[in-house]
Amino acid sequence: MTVYFIGAGPGAPDLITLRGARVLGECETCVYAGSLVPAELLALCPEGAELVDTARMPLSDIIDVIAAADARGHDVARLHSGDLAVYSAMSEQQRELTARGIPHQIVPGVPAFAAAAAALDTELTVPGVGQSLLITRVSTLSTDMPPGEDLASLAMTGVTLALHLAAHRAEQVVEALTPHYGSDCPTATVAFASRDNEQIVRCPLSRLPETLDAADIRKTAVIFVGRVLDPSTSDATDSYLYSHARMTKLRADRDSSR
Repeated sequence: MTVYFIGAGPGAPDLITLRGARVLGECETCVYAGSLVPAELLALCPEGAELVDTARMPLSDIIDVIAAADARGHDVARLHSGDLAVYSAMSEQQRELTARGIPHQIVPGVPAFAAAAAALDTELTVPGVGQSLLITRVSTLSTDMPPGEDLASLAMTGVTLALHLAAHRAEQVVEALTPHYGSDCPTATVAFASRDNEQIVRCPLSRLPETLDAADIRKTAVIFVGRVLDPSTSDATDSYLYSHARMTKLRADRDSSR
């Protein structure tokens, strides 16, 4: 039997992948975070499936539930919000399952930052402006950042930032980023991306704390910081991908190979 870690997507129930929906529909036990995963997705589970909400369960209890289902011969869907690659707390579960000899696989999902960018109707890598995206967060009382990964150090790169789990620390964000990005740097914050209660606010970096406070945005948000957020920037250029120069070269290469 197998435990499938499934990325449920950013919130809208129809943003789960086709593979995720198929696997979810084949598992006799579904273990999910009820506070984050849309309830509509549970309708994809097979009739009679055991549904376990882990929102208030410690890790040891979650692993016990999965292990018991595995012992009964069930495939298990471990349903997480977003994608498993970032901020999913999956690795600690993997360690426990491996220690018990329980096999697992990962089914990727749509990450929150991608849904947030779609809500902003923007590309995060703009030729001539920015070609890098750094996904990070800020230190909190529950999870500190490792040495060298503090926001001020990361800000020295100057690349476009996608800040998760940081809306409640807006003043800390401004303090760390302003020396490197400037107080006028554009920011865009998307809360509850793809959901019915989605919120979007834009402001210069200097006004981020007051803007988020006025919108009552304190969690479940992605904050983007970077010049790519200004569509009118004069530095933007067209990509080489669809340029006449590239098409001419492709035709020349094709003709020379004949």
